[in-house]
Amino acid sequence: MSSINIRVWLAVCAGLLLVTLWRQSLHAQAPAGRVAIDNDDIGGVVTGAKGPEAGVWVIAETADFQTKFRKIVVTDDAGRYVLPDLPAASYQIWVRGYGLVDSPKVQARPGQNLNLKAVPAPDPHAAAQYYPANYWYSLVKIPGKDQFPMKVPLAARQARMGVGGRVPAAPARERVIASQEEWIDDMKGCLVCHQMGDKATRELPPGLGKFDSTFQGWERRLRIGAEGGSMEAVNQLGHDPMISLYADWTDRIVKGEIPAQAPPRPQGAERNLVLSVWDAGTPTTFMHDVISTDKRNPSINANGKVYGADYHNGLLVILDPKTNTNETIQIPTREPRGVVRPGPMRPVQVPSVYWGEEDMRDDAADPNAIMMDEKGRVWTTSTIRQFDNPPVCKAGSDNPFAKQYPIEGGTRHLSYYDPQTKVFKDVFTCFRTHHLMFANDADRTIYADGGGLVIPSVIGWVNTRMIDEGVDEIKAQGWCAAYLDTNGDGKIDPRVDKPVLGGGVYSVQPSTVDDSIWGAVPGIPGSIIRMTKGKNPPETCRFENYEPPYDNPKVPGMRAYRPRGIDIDSNGVVWTSLAGSSQFASFDRRKCKVLNGPTATGQHCPEGWTLYPYPGPTFKGVGQTTAEWSYYNWVDKFDTFGVGKNTPLANGTNSDQLMMLNPATKQFTMLRVPYPMGFYQRGMDGRIDDPNTGWKGRGLWASDGSRTPWHLEQGGKGQLSLIVHFQMRPNPLAK
Repeated sequence: MSSINIRVWLAVCAGLLLVTLWRQSLHAQAPAGRVAIDNDDIGGVVTGAKGPEAGVWVIAETADFQTKFRKIVVTDDAGRYVLPDLPAASYQIWVRGYGLVDSPKVQARPGQNLNLKAVPAPDPHAAAQYYPANYWYSLVKIPGKDQFPMKVPLAARQARMGVGGRVPAAPARERVIASQEEWIDDMKGCLVCHQMGDKATRELPPGLGKFDSTFQGWERRLRIGAEGGSMEAVNQLGHDPMISLYADWTDRIVKGEIPAQAPPRPQGAERNLVLSVWDAGTPTTFMHDVISTDKRNPSINANGKVYGADYHNGLLVILDPKTNTNETIQIPTREPRGVVRPGPMRPVQVPSVYWGEEDMRDDAADPNAIMMDEKGRVWTTSTIRQFDNPPVCKAGSDNPFAKQYPIEGGTRHLSYYDPQTKVFKDVFTCFRTHHLMFANDADRTIYADGGGLVIPSVIGWVNTRMIDEGVDEIKAQGWCAAYLDTNGDGKIDPRVDKPVLGGGVYSVQPSTVDDSIWGAVPGIPGSIIRMTKGKNPPETCRFENYEPPYDNPKVPGMRAYRPRGIDIDSNGVVWTSLAGSSQFASFDRRKCKVLNGPTATGQHCPEGWTLYPYPGPTFKGVGQTTAEWSYYNWVDKFDTFGVGKNTPLANGTNSDQLMMLNPATKQFTMLRVPYPMGFYQRGMDGRIDDPNTGWKGRGLWASDGSRTPWHLEQGGKGQLSLIVHFQMRPNPLAK
């Protein structure tokens, strides 16, 4: 090699060395400047005025598919993020976080490395607009304990037409509210249908009209639209006092009052959360529940479609996550729909801001809960015929179940849809169905609670094996009324034994360790009940009743109340959401010293209960009771989420989140949906799509179950409900 070539070679090597050192220097100075991504990811760094922004959300949204789709992740300690596995489309990307306002939206496609600038909120009021509803609801001023017992006058209630028949009028009367807990419990009743504290409820929408006072505005609001009649419930606390209370709440907010505390940004494992969010249903859909798999075997329907029950319109909602498509199918009725629902539920008294005088409900089928069986068939509680039952269900029948407890009528029965044949079939039940659950037995028994239509309500069941074999539907079903053997004679006799009191059995769950069936009975304190059918039901049906600790001298200071949801882990421990007292509760019957008999009055086993207070802001001066409200709960028995078997989760119905509990540490992990704000959940489940692909093959499913999807952020008329897939990756940058 010549001396000239050697010099050229040395110069080239030196240049390459300088380039390498320069690149290494850049990497050392900004290691997060380029985040490792694949061709179907978008990643980068979020920085603010003071450097990297940790624990903020990066949101990607596209309208390129048949239904709108979003992917949402959280930044790590260094402000880095990865939006993984994005289907090919053009996305709007922006940053949202507590202490910030939304950053400008940037257009991007998968495969891009995209750094983003966070925008600090100019003032606390602007920052508070991104807080969940429960933070705003905590500003409501609750009457002090010294004001109870409280007498309130109740106005007469007009008669109305329901799905199952006429609901009679109620005369004017006076009510005595015994305690502050009872008052708060009733106030939280508004949360049965929608959030309280979101922008649509804490303020008066402009389209409502102009009024001389906020009191008049609230008075009009509570009579508005197709559901105006149902909002009469607020009058149970006194019309004028409650209107004044909510008007005061709104006035203070309009004048600038904001929540006293800000929500914490996601921490720890909360930063590993990946959310996929689809619009689903129709603009009037009230998607009460959603199902993705068989809760007894979460590998059923792997990678398949997700189904929801549209309570308002009698529809089965079908989302295909693989194609990002959404469709609906009408759930048929056995009798003509005009016979099943003979008239409008309620007339529209005041035109809706969103729907005018249109009754946006067509709910003859009235579906509620939804389940999937081992064949992938989708079962729902739905009305198939008129309210009045045939003689076989009533007094005078030879039916042994009707002999013990005759049932005059019911508003829901059972229907199921087979995705393979695309055919619906129905099953008539004498008992009214509400929530439902399959047992893990040879008969593939499906259980349903009676839903509180009568006191006591019943727990009923259908042997679906017999249905598949063509056995008559009456012979395949049975029911037992919730009576206690109060005289201890070993028999249930409605003439002498006492019923379980409260709001009726609301939810039902077969045990995982024996042949018992459990149900939750709402009330103050309410209870959970245990039923065994025995060998010859209904004669051998037996019930036990356990109230959460409430003014119990054995555990002074504990005031737990209003069980709603119910589930049971693999060890037989019962979990229930205490919506009224803002607690998650477990109950272990093995710890009880007394199980039944004359001394089993309900408060006889405080030792079986463990209480876990829900996090979040409390009402001022109230102590533990938060502005949270948990509609239901579920136990992840099969580790579908990847955090461990038997993980209990409760709905954060008023805070846009699922609340995942670690019983060992008593700490909750918050699985929050930050966009669109207003995510209101009821049921949930988990599915394993592929056990061999780590976090990508597992996840939870939940839907927006609000009656008012038009209250969602940026909603209004035309906004669809939501179905959300929750996944937990090992770290915030996993792709």
